[in-house]
Amino acid sequence: MTTFFSTHRKVLALASMMLVLVTLLGYVALRAGPLAPVAITVATVPIQALHPALFGIGTVEARTTHKIGPTVAGRIKRVEVQTGQTVKAGQLLAEMDSVDLDERISAQEASIKRAQASVMAVEAQSQEVSARQAFAEVQNKRYALLLVSQSVSEEGASVKRQELTIAKSNSAAVLANLDASRQELLRARSDREGLLRQRANLRLVSPIDGLVSRRDADPGSTAVAGQTVVEVIDPGSLWISVRFDQQRAQGLTAQLPAKIVLRSRASESLAGRVVRLEPHADAVTEELLAKVELTLRPGATPPIGELAEVTVALSAQQALPVVPNASVQRVDGRLGVWVLDKASLRFAPIKTGATDLQGLVQVLEGLSGGEQLVVYSQKALSANSRISVVPRIPGVAP
Repeated sequence: MTTFFSTHRKVLALASMMLVLVTLLGYVALRAGPLAPVAITVATVPIQALHPALFGIGTVEARTTHKIGPTVAGRIKRVEVQTGQTVKAGQLLAEMDSVDLDERISAQEASIKRAQASVMAVEAQSQEVSARQAFAEVQNKRYALLLVSQSVSEEGASVKRQELTIAKSNSAAVLANLDASRQELLRARSDREGLLRQRANLRLVSPIDGLVSRRDADPGSTAVAGQTVVEVIDPGSLWISVRFDQQRAQGLTAQLPAKIVLRSRASESLAGRVVRLEPHADAVTEELLAKVELTLRPGATPPIGELAEVTVALSAQQALPVVPNASVQRVDGRLGVWVLDKASLRFAPIKTGATDLQGLVQVLEGLSGGEQLVVYSQKALSANSRISVVPRIPGVAP
């Protein structure tokens, strides 16, 4: 017997150690290994009215922008303003080189004076011809009466009639010359007005009281017709061009209040409102475009193109069950949540509605309120998963 125990002592010791190791491994596997229960956090489904909101990113734009430039090609003579300068309506911004336009205006004014002198000369000639015609008419009548009394010959009366015809012809010719002279004067004046308008167009003036947002040319450079030299905006017409997700934009309409945060003033929130929704959406990014104006003007005008964060408050929804967005899962193609029912898990398909910026989702179908649902889990769940309810999972926001 002593020999038996001595022979198998090592075997028994090894077997005992193996049993302890297997027990330890089993314990670890069940508590912290792959067979350990999945840590979850739970929450009760409340019934409340959701206050949804939309969040979008936009850029500062000016509703009223005037791009001022020449109507004809030319060289820029001078630019009187700088970017960021405040200007008044009618203030000179820049001027184009007139080349020979001033000389052409002087020549045209000389043509007008010559035409005026011609008109005066023809008018004087017209008065003279009118007097001769009147005298010829009187003589023709007198000789006609004398011919009846046979005091003059038929030949004498015929001469007076011929003189009257010549006087009328001369009068008609002078009137035609007078009309031509007056038309020439009108043409010269019209040409001068056209040159003066061209000359005025060389002076680029501000159409509004505004702010110079851009200066795209310098003196000495050449500008083509229609090219922008100076851009002026109305600081009071600033708004935000915002993009919103199409799937979340249900209920977005004009006149809704908005909160605007400029990137350069992250600590300051500005009030605004939705002015309009653009009729064309972006099919590539699946976004709606909206214009949101600032109702409270900032102390200094923000730069055009600055990014802004816009939050639009939508109309409040009716009281329905709501769940955290993190609890919504997709299992086998169905959207739903994991419900904790008497220490076991049950997947409940749901139909969702509106969401808010706090991460709450409205449940239209599938929950009645009061259920215990899984908000976060350490790993993917199934109906047979062993679970352990904990107050918080490390590394996950509470």
